[in-house]
Amino acid sequence: MITLKEIYSKTVDQLPEIGTGIIVLAAFILASWLIKKTIRKRIKPRSKNPLLATFMGKVVAFVVTLIGIVFFLEIVGLGGISKHIIAGAGITTFILGFAFKDIGENFLSGIILAFNSPFKIGDLVETQGTIGYVYELNMRVTALKTLDGKDVFIPNAQIIKTPFSNYTIDGFLRYEMTLGVDYDTDLVKATQVINTALAGIDQVLQGNKKPVVVIDELAASTVNIRIYYWIETSKSKAKSVHLVLKSEVSIKILEELKKQGIYLPADIIELKNYNSQAILTRQ
Repeated sequence: MITLKEIYSKTVDQLPEIGTGIIVLAAFILASWLIKKTIRKRIKPRSKNPLLATFMGKVVAFVVTLIGIVFFLEIVGLGGISKHIIAGAGITTFILGFAFKDIGENFLSGIILAFNSPFKIGDLVETQGTIGYVYELNMRVTALKTLDGKDVFIPNAQIIKTPFSNYTIDGFLRYEMTLGVDYDTDLVKATQVINTALAGIDQVLQGNKKPVVVIDELAASTVNIRIYYWIETSKSKAKSVHLVLKSEVSIKILEELKKQGIYLPADIIELKNYNSQAILTRQ
């Protein structure tokens, strides 16, 4: 039976090796950090997608750190463990593949996304009902900043396996809105006024992507007009710019309709009196 005194004695005897091992491990960790930084610095300017440089830097840094751990174990006298780690890497990978299926799946999906990504940093995307701006891709998740400021972390495998929408990949985004006008309104005039209002806003595209104004629905109290217009997202992907533009479009349309004597009516409620009795109202 090993006594505490013997454990203490062996520990003291191995202090030089432990110190050397710690120094070597620290050197590998520092090297991994420098390599990650260098990869990001060299690849990022040459790559169309900055996510690739960031992801590759993290993967290489992880491998270098793992090698440092193996060297540390070898130096401190635990070489048997390090040899088993290396020799059993294949079997371990096979076993861990079942035990950590989701982690491995997300890691492999992250590699696919890094080399063939359907998005870039700052793109407005949607997956499984979550809409937000991409700001990070790591070995397990893709991080989004939603329109209301929440940080949402989507597993990489989910992006690979489920429908994924990118609203800014081609630099254009379409917005739409609905206005209800009175049934007595001159609808041709109303659509012309709306088109004129949209033409007066520089950020709203014209030409091949000009606005479309159509009669959408004959509702109970109003005729609903549907308005579609395009903007160029490459100029600015900031949420505030998009929100301000949507507000500007709404204000401009309402002002122009008001100038032409076209108003948006409130809901009309029809009351039917089947008892032939006077309906009392409170003054």
